[in-house]
Amino acid sequence: MASKTAFDRYANDALKKPGTRAAYDKARAEIETVDRLVRALDAVRIDAGVSKASLARLISAKPEIVRRLFTSQTANPTLATVVKLAEALGCTLELVPAKRTRDRAPTSRKTARATADA
Repeated sequence: MASKTAFDRYANDALKKPGTRAAYDKARAEIETVDRLVRALDAVRIDAGVSKASLARLISAKPEIVRRLFTSQTANPTLATVVKLAEALGCTLELVPAKRTRDRAPTSRKTARATADA
């Protein structure tokens, strides 16, 4: 087993702090959500037999943009790009409410008022 670097030790120490851990977990969840969405679009593309270059033409984008989106470990597409890709592949995007947990803050002012009034 390789020894830990100074950065590894620093990161481990930093993540022991509640605020840092919470921020890290939030960012990690956002990254995982984007990654799942990109992987789902790529699976639809493959199932449809559409090449990356063809898909790029369908959304009027440069082929390298679509190629990087589906092959990069750090893909972070804009919402507009995701919508264009989904539409080109015959898909729609749907917003599904997440299950609320006790520690999650209300997601809207209306919800916040209802929670405060309870």
